Amino acid sequence: MIISKKVEFSASHICRSPKLSDAENERVYGAAANPLSHGHNYVVEVAIEGEPDPVTGMILDLKKLKDVLEERVLSVYDHRLLNREVAAFETVVPTVENIAIDIWRRIDGHIDATGRARLWSVRVHETNELFVEYRGGL
Repeated sequence: MIISKKVEFSASHICRSPKLSDAENERVYGAAANPLSHGHNYVVEVAIEGEPDPVTGMILDLKKLKDVLEERVLSVYDHRLLNREVAAFETVVPTVENIAIDIWRRIDGHIDATGRARLWSVRVHETNELFVEYRGGL
């Protein structure tokens, strides 16, 4: 069984690689390469896999999941310029793909100490038309 929790945050980022020239950055990232940044209202869906506890009927305590997301994701990402205020993006371009990977790394292993539930996926919506789903492995 899989249960999902959705959270939202607002953040800005600059999609520019120091390994590329200005022209290459503009070709690859388009308007997102603006060195002054641009922002999004991100939606993150975290899916947890497990079997319901026979006593509680729940895969995990959803308040615990909410607290983990508040502490390990929202407090880090919300209203931040990701390139400059989130250490993970000091040397990594904060694309929606890399944001999904970073969120996975931040919460994996912090969801359920009992071992009954495990992180299944992290889906990050950058816009209404664009999202990435990550299932670990990198």
